[in-house]
Amino acid sequence: IDPGVASHKLNLDRTVRPIVQKRRKMGSDCQKALEEEVKKLINNKFIKEAKYPTWVSNPVLVKKSNGLWRLCIDFSDLNKACPKDSYSLPHIDYMVDATSGHELMSFMDAYSGYNQIPMDPEIQNTP
Repeated sequence: IDPGVASHKLNLDRTVRPIVQKRRKMGSDCQKALEEEVKKLINNKFIKEAKYPTWVSNPVLVKKSNGLWRLCIDFSDLNKACPKDSYSLPHIDYMVDATSGHELMSFMDAYSGYNQIPMDPEIQNTP
């Protein structure tokens, strides 16, 4: 998705001190899968190297039912530094009613759909 259409900007409480998570031990099979996945994500320009990160979160690998690995990141510390929205999500009935009368409805369910919305270009290189 083009950043002009949609981008993500992290709302971070700047009074919270950045946390560098202690590196977790990982088995050799997980380490190999992690290296392969990171290489693939860099080559496909989903991620890029952060030279001097102030927040460091651990990777977590989860074995999928098909035997492949899913790469997740433990953002629990970072999430604690993000203020919660004061409004609730819309009720499902309202969402269904809001779609009636429209000819086209789109869902983001592509390969690795969670990687489809880029970070806001203004903050991509922010430590």
